[in-house]
Amino acid sequence: MGSYAGRMCWSAEADLAAGAVVAAVGVGAVLRAGPTRRLPLAALPLLLGAHQLLEAGVWSGWAWARTAWAVIALPLLPLYVPAAVWCATRRRGAGWFTLLGAAVAGPLALALAGRPVAVVRHGHTLGYAVGVPVPGLLLAGYLVAVLGALLCSGDRYLRLLGGVAGLGALLCGLLWRLAFVSTWCALAALASVLLYRWSDFNWSISARTSATEPPGSGTG
Repeated sequence: MGSYAGRMCWSAEADLAAGAVVAAVGVGAVLRAGPTRRLPLAALPLLLGAHQLLEAGVWSGWAWARTAWAVIALPLLPLYVPAAVWCATRRRGAGWFTLLGAAVAGPLALALAGRPVAVVRHGHTLGYAVGVPVPGLLLAGYLVAVLGALLCSGDRYLRLLGGVAGLGALLCGLLWRLAFVSTWCALAALASVLLYRWSDFNWSISARTSATEPPGSGTG
């Protein structure tokens, strides 16, 4: 059995501050997107902000918080992101990446259901570990599902987000190896900025045009 492990830095106070900022950006993105098919993707910063807020609970020793944190980080994101991209763009490629995300999310969810999430404090870091089968294969599928959906979206902001997230994953793999999830804080903040700009751009267009949009429309 393998494991996913990582270290998230700083402290409960830092996670509370980062989570509040990311969530606030998410609120703005949701308001900009409005009740349209872009809403699930615009709400991603809210999910990432909640992820950071949950870690503040992990610092406090709450067992349910570390479980919830792992649920978001592992089975939820590889399914949610491509599904939200498909919902926003109706791109066929995003649909296929959603299926891949579901295939990855299944065994990750089973692993979380079968064993507790291990968390070890190392000074100003928290180490997480979850035993999963074939971790290398699942991690590859995770990255392909998330990054592939963004890169094939046909939207310049979403492609930029995919490129930045891919670069972050590469640098993390080269520099930290087992600390892959240590990039989530920075990626969440950056993702929030890009998704706010994306939702703001689309809001500006929809404010000047009809609310009806052809499938697969985008900014790129």
